[in-house]
Amino acid sequence: MLTFIHAHSTRLYGIAAAALALVAYYVPGLPTELILALTAAVLGTGEAVQRIENAKTTKALTSATQVSTPSSQ
Repeated sequence: MLTFIHAHSTRLYGIAAAALALVAYYVPGLPTELILALTAAVLGTGEAVQRIENAKTTKALTSATQVSTPSSQ
């Protein structure tokens, strides 16, 4: 399960952010404090997702650079 979350973190984050927006819009009477707290949590999660994606990009670029560089023999 953790492998799936790590591989698809951006998609899962997008679903969670969209669901939060829909619930906040369509469910009247939700406390403002709850909406603000969940929004802060989503923003913090977005930072974590960004770091995961940056790490995956760095790893891909590093392996691509190593493959394309001819070795000296």
